[in-house]
Amino acid sequence: MKILGHYEELWLELAGTPDGKLQDFKQEKGEPDEDRIVQYLRDGEELFSAMGAVGDILGSEERILGGDSIFTDGEWIWRGDLWFYLSRYHVRLPNEFLTRVREHGYALPVVDEARLISLSDELHEIL
Repeated sequence: MKILGHYEELWLELAGTPDGKLQDFKQEKGEPDEDRIVQYLRDGEELFSAMGAVGDILGSEERILGGDSIFTDGEWIWRGDLWFYLSRYHVRLPNEFLTRVREHGYALPVVDEARLISLSDELHEIL
C-alpha cells in the first residue's frame, strides 16, 4: 500500500514519514491531463467513509465534502480531498502514480474484494 498525497498536515504520524508539507507541492500549472487525473481520484474505490466536510488547509474558504474519506486504486490510497488540491493548487504527484494512471487509460482498475479487505486492514493500522 502506497500513500498518495502523504502530506504531514493530512495524515497521522502512524502513517509513517510524510513526503513533506502540502504547501511545498503546489505548482503554478498542472499536468496537461490534470482533469482526467482528478476524475481518476474521484472514481477511486472507497475504503473508509467519513461524513462531513473539511476545510482547505491552504487557506481558501472552500470546504470539501468527504475530505477525510480514504480511496484506493488497489495499489495507492489517498484522501478524499486530494482531488481538490490537485485541481485548485496543481499539487505535484509522484511520477510512479501518474504513469500508472496513464497506463490504465485514466480508468480505475478493477480491485477485487480480497484486495480491498487487505487494504482496509492495513489502513486500520495507520488511522
